[in-house]
Amino acid sequence: MARILAVDDDPSIIKLLEIKLKRSGYEVISAINGEEGYKRALEERPDLVLLDIMMPKMNGYEVCERLKSTMGKDSPAIVMLSAKGQQSDMEKGFQMGADDYVVKPFDLKALVERINAVLIRTGKI
Repeated sequence: MARILAVDDDPSIIKLLEIKLKRSGYEVISAINGEEGYKRALEERPDLVLLDIMMPKMNGYEVCERLKSTMGKDSPAIVMLSAKGQQSDMEKGFQMGADDYVVKPFDLKALVERINAVLIRTGKI
């Protein structure tokens, strides 16, 4: 069972992700800001991180870049979830090391499909 860390400062999004991902067979852990998300990723070693961009304490771009540089080849796959949908925002996410980028609002079923694809592509499952 793959482990997913959901990092978002909106509690309703965290709850929604937890419910859908658990029903889809994933183990889910969560964090409510970038700093907590970074620490939990280092401690928990998830297979994939769902990462919001606009968060207090440390934004998603910073978390992504730090995880990739700190953990290297052992870093989790990262899927950015953001309301920032401009091409430049997506490009920045990929430059920081994201494996996929999903714009909010998103369809939960489609998100799970993309998570599965990223996990397979990155060899996490």
